[in-house]
Amino acid sequence: MTPRDDADEDDAELLSQLLRRAQVEGALGAAPITEVIAHARGFVAALPDSVGTVLDLGTGAGVPGLIIALDRPAVRVTLVDRRAKRIDALQRAITALGWGERVTAVVADAETLADDPQWQGKADAVVARGFGPPATTLRVAARLTRPAGWVVISEPPADQPSRWEPDLLTSCGVSHPERL
Repeated sequence: MTPRDDADEDDAELLSQLLRRAQVEGALGAAPITEVIAHARGFVAALPDSVGTVLDLGTGAGVPGLIIALDRPAVRVTLVDRRAKRIDALQRAITALGWGERVTAVVADAETLADDPQWQGKADAVVARGFGPPATTLRVAARLTRPAGWVVISEPPADQPSRWEPDLLTSCGVSHPERL
């Protein structure tokens, strides 16, 4: 085992503890942490290796953004939530994990952020898990993603119909929707 492997295991364990604490504080649902992490790893798998920057909209307890940061240490992740209390907790988690140089947490309303030229079209990828209605989520994410970037949004289980109307996808410039 290499020193990096040890660090990865230590980070993974600390992150699991931090997510359990977030559950106790009501920032994360009651699903087992292993399931939360497994779901978040679906976002990791959906991102191409070329992605260098990710925005996590409505991050709440930092899922999936912190899992992306854990599994892709070369990626810069920005966690966005409008609740200052959640961002304060995430700042402490980022510090505890020693990820301050590559993970940031921002208190902001995602729709307001999408109107800010400083943020528009800058992210290689935008991810969202339980952020809001499909139309709002996709429109906000599309404005924050660079041209030819990636948007990864969680979808209901496969046995439920898709929430994505073809007209919505076209109006947001989505060229190759894929349900994973």
